[in-house]
Amino acid sequence: MKWISILLLLLLLGLQYRLWVGEGSYAHIARLERELEQQEQTNERLQQRNKLLEVEVEALRKGNEAIEEKARNDMGMIKEGETFYMVVEPKDS
Repeated sequence: MKWISILLLLLLLGLQYRLWVGEGSYAHIARLERELEQQEQTNERLQQRNKLLEVEVEALRKGNEAIEEKARNDMGMIKEGETFYMVVEPKDS
């Protein structure tokens, strides 16, 4: 009877270890849930970025206005006959 009690106690301790510390424990599940939430936030941010890029690509496919705007903003291009003015703000010292 003594051995059975010791065996059952060891079994209980082993199961308690897995419940609190091992894989599948409360701490492990909480960590996985936090990681999942972070990944979902990252995915949402990337989906929004992808939607913006899709809109930009579609605008570039449809007309020259978007292409001209992109060239002006990204590459500093100007049309023939235009005069380029650069306004420089003074540095606050």
